[in-house]
Amino acid sequence: MLILEDEMKAVSTELYVTTDDGTYGHHGFVTDVLKQIIEKGEKIDEVVGIGPVVMMMAVANTTKPYNLKTIVSLNTIMVDGTGMCGCCRATIGGETKFVCVDGPEFDGHDVDFKELVARQKMYNREERRAMWDHQCKLEFQAKQLKKTKRRERMPEQDPKKRIQNFSEVALGYTRENAIREANRCLSCKNMPCVEGCPVNIKIPEFIKKAKEGDFMGAIHVIKETNALPAVCGRVCPQETQCEQRCVLGKKGEPVAIGRIERFCADYEAQQGDIRVPEIAPPTGKRVAVVGAGPAGLTVAGELSKKGHSVTVFEALHKAGGVLVYGIPEFRLPKAIVQREVDYVSKLGATIKVDTIVGQAITVDELFSQGFDAIFVGTGAGLPYFLNIPGENLNGVYSANEFLTRANLMKAYLFPEYDTPVRVGSKVAVVGGGNVAMDSARVAKRLGADVYLVYRRSRAEMPARAEEAHHAEEEGIDFRLLTNPIRVVGDESGWVKGIEVVKQELGEPDASGRRRPVDIVGSNYIIDVDVVIIAIGQGPNPILTQSGAGLELRKSGNIVADPETGKTSRKGVFAGGDIVTGAATVILAMGAGRKAAAAMDEYLKTGQW
Repeated sequence: MLILEDEMKAVSTELYVTTDDGTYGHHGFVTDVLKQIIEKGEKIDEVVGIGPVVMMMAVANTTKPYNLKTIVSLNTIMVDGTGMCGCCRATIGGETKFVCVDGPEFDGHDVDFKELVARQKMYNREERRAMWDHQCKLEFQAKQLKKTKRRERMPEQDPKKRIQNFSEVALGYTRENAIREANRCLSCKNMPCVEGCPVNIKIPEFIKKAKEGDFMGAIHVIKETNALPAVCGRVCPQETQCEQRCVLGKKGEPVAIGRIERFCADYEAQQGDIRVPEIAPPTGKRVAVVGAGPAGLTVAGELSKKGHSVTVFEALHKAGGVLVYGIPEFRLPKAIVQREVDYVSKLGATIKVDTIVGQAITVDELFSQGFDAIFVGTGAGLPYFLNIPGENLNGVYSANEFLTRANLMKAYLFPEYDTPVRVGSKVAVVGGGNVAMDSARVAKRLGADVYLVYRRSRAEMPARAEEAHHAEEEGIDFRLLTNPIRVVGDESGWVKGIEVVKQELGEPDASGRRRPVDIVGSNYIIDVDVVIIAIGQGPNPILTQSGAGLELRKSGNIVADPETGKTSRKGVFAGGDIVTGAATVILAMGAGRKAAAAMDEYLKTGQW
């Protein structure tokens, strides 16, 4: 089938059509005709190749001996074009580039096409067989859980069982657990726990109601300042926030504030009585929120309650941001996230998915469509890599891509769901944060033996203590004080190992943590067939590079007032990871709440 022939003819001086079997037009490949034209000596300023990777490679190889400028469009290797998975990375001129962010057009003579062709074959076997017939066989001894705790123990799945499923690990308190734990609260008059909460939940007030068994009253108190309590009760690092300030924690264990919050949110859902607070009369003001992650959803909920008309634009096909693509089902069930998203919709916000602001529509166009204010909460979704040899071999994932395939695209249910993910028998995860723990634990559930490679010691590990504990319980092999220096590949371009060097801790660096130093001669290779890079992510540049007129830091993060979210452009506010860099869900929500208050004031007064 031939398409667009008439359209191309209308804008061309000459049009050549080739088919490999000669049934239409010239017999042969497009490069045959291209070479004939070049050898005629006709003046050619530029050659543009658009099509399959192998065709563009052939075009570039044809023009290179003649030193003809050749542009290729690598759209075909893009996955979703949102700049957050890292799957479309390519080696261009010896450097790793992201097609959806840095391209898609590149100098064809700078593209490592051999690598691209190999990467495109990565899922051939999975997609051909269209089956996922795997049964985990796991043999290990789980560590003995502590039998006694001062505060109410959180019921959990047994480690040996949970690594064979994606069901939630923490099972939640019972009514009796929640009441007993709430009764541990001292009801302090100065309320230090509230100071530790980024969204200023009235913690003593909701815990008092929980003590009395009034869980509906408790959740209504929580929702005065937190639109996502079921999420926060599960994934917020309470141990470094509200619970860290708890007076009981000074000599013992703090009140389990997050666990009680989770119970109250789940109780409300189980009762089927999710009430919407009173909404202010319509103001006639329109607000665009870019990004349906924690910051964006918080802004949408707060401003909807104020009577403003809010539209949320989300690049992916599901709202929730990192809550849906980054955090695994066994830590945060997606039904819980959807419940919270639905609540924001009930408040009056409209959520439009599959809309990339910066590509499908610009900030200028949003203003021209009548929006009075814009909030940017696009997060930190562009993955960092190590920039070591072999990093673009088949079998190397960014944690973003790996977790997105597993969480958002449900690759662990392939072929019931369309997206495959490749996990061999042995996986190395590089990093020591929560994302690294999530990646390692997902890979374990997909049947792999997993090594967690981290260059510092356990004490410097940034992951939540609970997440690291769960990973160890599940049999993840921690290779601490170990730094990767090369990914080893086979003759077909697939990962077969990762070379590492042992480390020792030296003097503290700028972060305050002791700097790891190589131990000379300690190199060794860990045999693995998949490597997952989980060393952090930077700001997504699609919106900021689209002429939005926003002042940026060198890092690419948006410059915004930490108390108001105001940016350098009138009417545009920003908050969350796009401003601060990768942080926690609750900090993004706190930034969203501050920005919403400032936006409400701006919409009412027009004063910037």
